[in-house]
Formats: sequence, C-alpha cells, structure tokens
Amino acid sequence: MPDDAIHPFRTDIPQAALDDLRDRLARTRWVDELPGSGWERGVPTSYLKDLAGYWADGFDWRKREATLNQHAQFTTVIDGQNVHFVHVRSSRPDAIPLLLIHGWPGTPADFLAMTDPLASPPDAGTPAFHPVIPSLPGHGFSGPVTEPGWNDGRVAAALAELMARLGYHRYGVHGGDHGAFLAPRIGRDHPEHVLGVHVNALVTFPTGDPADMAALTEADKQRLAAMKQFQDDGSAYMQLAGTRPNTIAQLLADSPAGQLAWITEKYKEWTDQAHQLPDQAIGRDTILTTASVYWLTSTARSVANYYYERFHDPAMFAPTPKGTVPTGVAVFPTADFAIRPFAEKMHNITRWTEFSSGGHFPALEEPGLLTSDIRAFFGALTH
Repeated sequence: MPDDAIHPFRTDIPQAALDDLRDRLARTRWVDELPGSGWERGVPTSYLKDLAGYWADGFDWRKREATLNQHAQFTTVIDGQNVHFVHVRSSRPDAIPLLLIHGWPGTPADFLAMTDPLASPPDAGTPAFHPVIPSLPGHGFSGPVTEPGWNDGRVAAALAELMARLGYHRYGVHGGDHGAFLAPRIGRDHPEHVLGVHVNALVTFPTGDPADMAALTEADKQRLAAMKQFQDDGSAYMQLAGTRPNTIAQLLADSPAGQLAWITEKYKEWTDQAHQLPDQAIGRDTILTTASVYWLTSTARSVANYYYERFHDPAMFAPTPKGTVPTGVAVFPTADFAIRPFAEKMHNITRWTEFSSGGHFPALEEPGLLTSDIRAFFGALTH
C-alpha cells in the first residue's frame, strides 16, 4: 500500500465509547457554586450541569454522526501523521478547489452549513468550489499526533501536501482562529499554488510605527483595546496549553464535564451574542458535537500541544517578508481584533469587509455572510 494512499472514512463511534461517556457524566463530582458569581469566573456549575445532563440523556450523537457521514470523508498519512478530511467535488467544471481550515474549538463540522452552497451555488454566474475540510493534525478524527514538532509550519506543509495529493495544484485557502495563522502561512510558503487567502479572526499586532497608530480609526482603537482585554483577562486557557499542555490535557482527557466546560466557555465569550447563553447563540447540539468529537477521539493532549508548539517555535513571531498572495479579510464584531493598518504590513490585502453581526465562529453564527464573502473574494480573483 503506497504511503500516499487515500482511504474512505465513515464516522462510526463504538457504542461502548458512548456508554462510557454517559457513565462518566453521571458520576461527575460537581463543584459548588460561589453565591453571587456568574460567567466572569468561568462556566457556572448550574449551567454546566444542565448542559451535561442533556449531553448524557438528550443529545443524539448518532444523528449528528449521520449528518457528518452525508459528506464524503477520507484519511491519508502525511509526514507520518494521519489526516482526516471532508472532500466534496462540485459538478461545475470551473469550480475552485478551496481548503477550509478550522480553529479551536472547532472541527470540520463547523463548515457543513457552507459546504453544499459553496459546491453547488444557485446559478452559473456564482463561483463554485471543491471544498476540502481537514481535521487539523492532532485534532478530532485525525487522531493524536505521535511526536513533537507539529507547529504551524509543519501543519501548513501537511495541508499543502494534502491539496497536491488530491490533484489540486492551484487553490484557495480560507481559515479562522488557527486557520487564520495557517492560511497565510500556506500562501507565503506556496505562492505558486495558492490563488488567494481568505481569513476571519486575523490576529494583528501593533507595528510600533507612530504613523500607524495615528491612522487608527475609532473602530481600530476599540479592537486594540479588546485585544488587550483578551490578553489580560481571557487568555488563561492559551497560557495553560502553551506552557503545560500535558497537565491540562490530563484533566480534560479524564473528565467529559471538564472538557465540556473548557469548550463551552469559549462559545460564551467569543460569539456575537455573548450576552446570551452559548446554547442560545449557536445551539446546544453544535456545542456538544464539538465536545463529543474531541472527547471521543481523545485528542486533548494534541490540541494543547499545538499551543505549546506555537509558543516555543522560534520562527513563529520572527520577522517575515510581506505575503504576496491576494488576501481577503472578513471582520466580525465580537472576538475579532483585526486592524487593517497592521494587517497591511504583513499581507497583500485586496479585500477587507467589516460585518455588523457575527463573532469568532462565523461559519456557525453567520454561514451565509461568510459564504458570500468567500465567493466575492475568489470571484474577483478569477474574473
């Protein structure tokens, strides 16, 4: 069997694993709730207990599994690592291959509401795509990574190899969160293959140039202040994972309630409807699909390790030449800190769109808006 073989894959979790999950949830030792406290201290026990109860007795994993299996899935081994991906070929001969990269918390399921509209648009004048949606190495159905060194550069190289292995030698890339680091990296490392890069939740840092600071709009200043607030009061999860991944991973791998809290907190803080409960913003089943994928694949260590690799990669924040690939940036109101004067220093920005709704998870919150912006960006590059 050749090393580059591509194998069909179906999501099919053994019933014993689902029974074990339900049993562990039933035996959770819940912490007490400090009177008068709310979400500012993390996920309230009362909310988490209710959500976990639904996970155990109301959430239908088999139904979600069937939804995942409606789209063709595959696995292949790249650089010694298993890589799972969804691949939908459009019937349109002019369709553009499009690599869609999730972040954390996230899985390929994030993009399922966009997959068919991208592959089969309503009219011939609308750009069509061949969506390729991998589970990042070490995440979800790609399974745990088996050796250190899976940093952004190595992951980007693996995803570029995936597209080449599928026969796509010219393609677009979209990503958010982790994907907003990886998509530009793929474009920078493989400009001869990347038609364009589209991102949301692009991370931009002050350049130190007084002229850039003077040019900031009020919206830019608000985003800069929000980024500082995140660094000061919202980045504990990242610091733990980036410095002691094995320690936090052991907690998450042994307690489904802990894994659920770890993920639910981010849906609460990073969605556009942050004043609502997270299940009101994106739905209970969406939250539990993500939590189930990470729990059932036992990838907590690999997910945490990804932050460690990024934190300890000397090349991560080293000066790099400005990217040359055309880049489109979609900016949403919540948990999106992209600032154009800073972004212009690093990326070849050809489209910048600011939306009035949506947050860190637009593929879940505003799939129609994100789909339309992707179409408009790549459509302009091909006409």
